[in-house]
Amino acid sequence: MEPRDDLDLAVDEVRDFSRMYTRLIGVLDYPGQLNTPYTLSEARILYELAQRERTHVSALRERLGVTAAHLSRTLSRFEESGLVTRERHRRDARYQEVLLTAEGRAAAEDLDRRSREAVTGLLAKVPRNELRRLREALATARGVFTGPAEPEVRLRGPEPGDLGWIVQRHGAVYAREFGWNAEFEALVARIVGEFGAGHDPARERAWIAELDGRPVGSVLCVRDERPDTARLRLLLVEPEARGRRIGERLVGTCIDFAREAGYRDLVLWTNDVLTSARRIYERAGFELIAEERHRGYGSPLVGQDWRLALRDAAHD
Repeated sequence: MEPRDDLDLAVDEVRDFSRMYTRLIGVLDYPGQLNTPYTLSEARILYELAQRERTHVSALRERLGVTAAHLSRTLSRFEESGLVTRERHRRDARYQEVLLTAEGRAAAEDLDRRSREAVTGLLAKVPRNELRRLREALATARGVFTGPAEPEVRLRGPEPGDLGWIVQRHGAVYAREFGWNAEFEALVARIVGEFGAGHDPARERAWIAELDGRPVGSVLCVRDERPDTARLRLLLVEPEARGRRIGERLVGTCIDFAREAGYRDLVLWTNDVLTSARRIYERAGFELIAEERHRGYGSPLVGQDWRLALRDAAHD
C-alpha cells in the first residue's frame, strides 16, 4: 500500500472534524437551524443582514459566497414573511439594498441568542485551561485558509480616559497634518467637556474605534440646536489606522444611531482641507449645503455645512 500524502490525509481529517463538529452543535437534530424555522443558509443570511442597517445585495452575495439565484429566492421568501424589504440604492438605482424589518431584526437577534447559548453550553464542558489552546488552534486553522488575520477593529462606548484621549489626539494630529494651533484643541476640549458633563444617552452618543485593543478613532452624535436634528462631531482616525474603512464604520454607526433615535436630519460642519473625511461624508449620502471662508486655528479655511436627511418629511 502506497503511503498517503499530506493532502490526502488532510482531506480525511477535515471531513472527520466537520462531521464531529456538526454533531456536537446539533445541526442535524432540528428541522431548522437551532430549532427555528430557518435553514443554516437562511440563518447565515439573517446574521449578515443584522450586522448593518442596510446592505447591498451584491455585497451580501460576495460575503456569503452564494449564487445570485439562491440569494434571490431566499430574500423573496424573507420578503413574503415580512422579514426584509428591498429597495433601490438612493444614489445609484443600479444597486439594490436589503433592510431588515422590525420582525426580521427580532428573528436575527433570536437566532444569535440561541447560537450563543448553544456554543456557550458546548464550551462550558471544556476545562478552562484548555480554552486558550482551543482559541489558538482555531486561529491557526483560520490563518491557513484565509491568511494572517487582520488586527480586529471594534467600536465601543468611551471608557475612563477616552474623552481626554479624543482631545489630545485631535490636537496632535491636526497640528501635525494641517498646522492648526491650540485654538482648535480648545474647541475640541469644549465639545468633549459639554458631552462629558451631561448628555442624554438615548439621544446622544460617542464611539471609540479600537484596533487590536488600542483606541484609533472617534466620533460623536449630539443634539443640534434645531429641532429633530442631530450633529456629527469629532470624526478622527489615527494616521496609522487609515485604509481599514474605520472612518466609514464610525460615520455609519453615527447615522444608524441618529436614525434609530428618531432624528429627521443629521448635520455636520467641516473644512474643505479635510478631503478624506469629505469623501466619507459624500459616500454616506451627505450633501453640501453651504460654504463660507473664514480664518480659524491659525489658517485661512473654507468652512462647509453638510446635511443628511434621515426621514422623508412627506412620510412623517
